[in-house]
Amino acid sequence: MRRSKLSALARSITLLASVGAPCLVQAADLLPPLPPEPLPPPVEIGGGWYLRGDVGVGATSYEKVVTTIPGQALPPGYRVDSNAIGDQFFAGGGVGYQFGPYFHADITGEYRGGSQLRFSDSFNVYQNNQLVLDPQGQPYKGLNIYNGHLSSVVVMANGYFDLGTYWGVTPYLGAGVGSAFHQVSGFSDTGAGGATGGYGIARDKNSTSFAWAAMAGLGYSVTPNLKLELGYRYIDLGNVKSGSVQCFNDPGCGGAVYKVKDITSHDVRIGMRWLLGGVAAVPEYIPEPAPLVRKY
Repeated sequence: MRRSKLSALARSITLLASVGAPCLVQAADLLPPLPPEPLPPPVEIGGGWYLRGDVGVGATSYEKVVTTIPGQALPPGYRVDSNAIGDQFFAGGGVGYQFGPYFHADITGEYRGGSQLRFSDSFNVYQNNQLVLDPQGQPYKGLNIYNGHLSSVVVMANGYFDLGTYWGVTPYLGAGVGSAFHQVSGFSDTGAGGATGGYGIARDKNSTSFAWAAMAGLGYSVTPNLKLELGYRYIDLGNVKSGSVQCFNDPGCGGAVYKVKDITSHDVRIGMRWLLGGVAAVPEYIPEPAPLVRKY
């Protein structure tokens, strides 16, 4: 009796298994396909490199003029009475790298021109070793009026600290160091007063000096790759020299050389930076079709 009950139980389990197995297989066939593989990361092209260009104007000045006459002392009562220099225009470009969201650096070159050097000096006039006096009893003066053209090529390495972006505008501070390659051309000396009739000219003179700058400004991203900048820069261009002045009608001129010291400029400039970096297009992911499952 007991054996017959066990046989009946075994037949019942076998029957349930034979009926439930197809249902389980069908349920497995209805499971959703595996999720697609994640897209590959975008490929960056060009890194943080950028090109830049700038134009602007500078209010230029200098500290003083130093006069040297080789082998001679300056005339008695000599002094520089006035000096002036015209404003400069400049244009330049460069290449740089954006190292992160808060710092970028570049190497730039620019041409600066349009500046006229103007100054005058005076000295006491002697005749037969006697000081000549004017009608007011003051020393009679010989005058010289100087004019020349100054142009420069400035090459600098610059670094900038970006101070965050607010409503699309990024303020920055920066500094730079480099060299200024100057040329003083068309330099002339015209006599007046006790030196009336004297005239001199100097050959063009090239010189090089250390240059440095401090900067501040605002940048605005027009597109992800184009940034416009409006900036202020204080730049120290160092010193320049004239050539040796060769005088006419004044054999005592002596080949004087004039050194203009500590030329500085307050620049306003407009610039742009074109970021070379970008993101390569990622091929569109098309999932493979699910395998065909036949149901019986």
